Amino acid sequence: MQLRYSDLTVEQLKEEMKQLKIQQQKAEQMGNFSEYQILERKRQMAKAYTMNPDEFKPGATYQIKGDRSHVFTIDYLNGVFAWGYRRQGSEKGQELEALPISVLGRVTM
Repeated sequence: MQLRYSDLTVEQLKEEMKQLKIQQQKAEQMGNFSEYQILERKRQMAKAYTMNPDEFKPGATYQIKGDRSHVFTIDYLNGVFAWGYRRQGSEKGQELEALPISVLGRVTM
């Protein structure tokens, strides 16, 4: 039976991230880009559960790791997910979306 990340300890989550990284390397060597991406998302989720959501503030704008063309403004937090809007330049996105806090980088002004 597979446990949810929310049920694991920080040590177990770190071990899971290590195993996922190994699997990613194998997928990359095999040229399986889609599997690599799936494993990266799983790793980001596991990492989110090792982070403190209180360090992220509603109303603040953050860089999105791996996406230099957009920033993300948090409306509210629900567990390890930040809900808000992706923005490019001064254009605010139309759809509310959720991102794991592990993909949010330093605060922008």
